[in-house]
Amino acid sequence: MSSAAASAHVLVKICGITRVADAVAAARSGADAIGLNFWPGSPRCVTLERAAEIVAAVRGGPRIVAVFVDAGDARIDEVRTAIPVDVVQLHGHESPADCERFGPDEHYKAVRTLDELGLYRCRHYVFDAAVPGLPGGTGVAVDGALARQATRRASVILAGGLRPETVAAVVRDARPYGVDVASGVEERQGIKDRARLAAFVRAVREAEAA
Repeated sequence: MSSAAASAHVLVKICGITRVADAVAAARSGADAIGLNFWPGSPRCVTLERAAEIVAAVRGGPRIVAVFVDAGDARIDEVRTAIPVDVVQLHGHESPADCERFGPDEHYKAVRTLDELGLYRCRHYVFDAAVPGLPGGTGVAVDGALARQATRRASVILAGGLRPETVAAVVRDARPYGVDVASGVEERQGIKDRARLAAFVRAVREAEAA
């Protein structure tokens, strides 16, 4: 049994936060973590200045996850020096060697295949849907059978296509360590919907005890 299955509390990560108001709303809804995207190719990418404002607004609340896609050490270090980051999420083609500099609790590695689980030193993986040419944030859901297999092999945060209307069933079925949502709680790209944020967290909390 994975550590995810042994734990009742399911981590809720709200990713792609671009505004202070959205970060505050996520915190008030009970999210455990917020993701700040530093990949220039994403419509949810934030500047260091905006990231600092967001972090200051929720200091002492949700953990801060800085998301990178094949960024390189220099860029990652620049962000970690500028703002307090709890976890680095590596969402590109980073190799196990690229991740060696981070401790097991200092990073999440995003993977898309079962074979990648166990290759990295991270304590928790992000398991995302595989969409050719795109690193994530597509709104495409992970196949249910694949999600179940992933959570049996490792401690997994499921990402991809989750919405308030569907996340409870995913939590009950796959029993992940956590769930990660971006587009599923937005009113438009990069802008979160407060009602959907609250509904998403509430659905997870109701399902985790089932």
